[in-house]
Amino acid sequence: MLKITIAQINPTIGDLEGNLTLHLDAARRARHDGADLVVFPELSLTGYYPADLLDEEDFRQRLDIAMDHLLAATREVGGLHWVVGVPTRNPGTGKAYRNSLLVIRDGEVLLDYHKQLLPTYNVFDERRHFEPGPDVARVLRIAGAQVGFMICEDGWNDDGKDYAINPFQRLADAAPDLVVSINASPSHVGKRELRHAVFRAACWRHRLPLVFVNQIGGHDQLVYDGASFAIEPEPGVVFEAARFAEDLLTLRFETDRGTFAMRDGGPLPPTHAGLDTLAFYRRQIVLGLRDYARRCGFDRVVVGCSGGIDSALTLALAVEALGADRVMAITMPSRFSSTGSVEDSKALCANLGIPLEVCPIEDIVRQVADTMAASTLALRPTGLALENLQARVRGTLLMTVSNARGPLLLTTGNKSEIAVGYCTLYGDTNGGLGLIGDLYKTEVFALSRHLNETAGREIIPAAILDKPPSAELAPDQRDTDSLPPYEVLDEVLKLLIEGERLAPEERDTAQAAVAALRASDEGQALITRIKGMIARNEYKRRQAPPIVRLRARAFGSGRQLPIAAKHG
Repeated sequence: MLKITIAQINPTIGDLEGNLTLHLDAARRARHDGADLVVFPELSLTGYYPADLLDEEDFRQRLDIAMDHLLAATREVGGLHWVVGVPTRNPGTGKAYRNSLLVIRDGEVLLDYHKQLLPTYNVFDERRHFEPGPDVARVLRIAGAQVGFMICEDGWNDDGKDYAINPFQRLADAAPDLVVSINASPSHVGKRELRHAVFRAACWRHRLPLVFVNQIGGHDQLVYDGASFAIEPEPGVVFEAARFAEDLLTLRFETDRGTFAMRDGGPLPPTHAGLDTLAFYRRQIVLGLRDYARRCGFDRVVVGCSGGIDSALTLALAVEALGADRVMAITMPSRFSSTGSVEDSKALCANLGIPLEVCPIEDIVRQVADTMAASTLALRPTGLALENLQARVRGTLLMTVSNARGPLLLTTGNKSEIAVGYCTLYGDTNGGLGLIGDLYKTEVFALSRHLNETAGREIIPAAILDKPPSAELAPDQRDTDSLPPYEVLDEVLKLLIEGERLAPEERDTAQAAVAALRASDEGQALITRIKGMIARNEYKRRQAPPIVRLRARAFGSGRQLPIAAKHG
């Protein structure tokens, strides 16, 4: 019988001292529970992913010191096996470090395993800093059980489709009683179910039980949802830890039967169902903002409140993440703003219990236009230039408030607008983080209605939900003046941006919508136009703030395209 403590912690990238404290606290609790080993996530000491910090000599020196302190901590909490994820120096040729798993007991490293499969796709770039480990299995006897170890990606290739080697098969050949996998597996819609499917299939094929330990927390655009789990070959997933929260618990592994129980021998709680898509979006965004603000040193946020759906949803999610006393809204009406939009902003903020500041921009815009006209430029902005001037005045005012009073400015653009460039660089793209930048416009409406429904009251006013989307930068302006209806646009964008990464049902719907468009010359011209808009606006996305990643392919590090290029 083996007792295993799953330490699903929330490390901060680069905070070696703080992360070590998390390890020590978890180890003490594990010892209190009578555990034989405590298992931490991938790169738990540094946080995932330290990236080019690994190139900085100061960080390397701090890492060496932290390793000494880690060994000392394992002596302090003696008699316990610590399974820790750390970068270790590469003694051979190639990159300076390896992505490693260490098993440490009483200050002695009993086993080291170096990650073999280093992902370089989507948001991952591990080969930039790490050298792959050798194609060997690593097994250690702990409390009478043969325990095999692997790191994240090493367990994702059991079907042999992505890499030439299969570490899971190599480990299975060593015949362990149990597999322990440490992970930093970022979350997106459908990812939890994908993890279960991949690892359940591998465990069934090799007839091996497995413990999968994941980190949680928001790290720039990525969010890790935890949801660590245990698998038995026949039934599959038999236990799952908390999702979107730190968790520390001890399981009992019956070596002779290959089954799990609670640490006292009692039955495992029933496995819970996953979240529906809208509930998932909500939890992911809330944790993403909460950790981003905390780690960047912000205790408050500010949002430009236009009276539209995007800023309304951003404000509602910010209040849920941080509390009403830490959220500030500013409305900045121009001569094109409708009376309804100002009143809708007031109603929204009253529902959320947050202050609404009013700062009209008409005089500022006029003064800028007059100054330019009277200068040697002899230019008075009209048309698109005047529209963008208003957006940039608003962006400047919001950044001034951020500088003067200290709150983090949240940008409010959605994925549909960002994709086609329906936004103003240095205007409404200003900010430090975008909460809804990976939600298509139709999803923005759906999530807003979800908030109201789950609250059992009107948080986002019906007037905001029901009005036609408009930037209100010109007389009687509507988004449909420049764009196709979002119900059409979003299906085209999904296929062009995410394609095969879409869930099957979502992909089928998008393919059907695009096929219907291609049946006519007008529809084909629209698809060509949308492709061109996406390509032309890569320069805007390159300069935009990070966004909280929700879907399998988000703008940012997960989609890297050249700016100066010919696209189709």
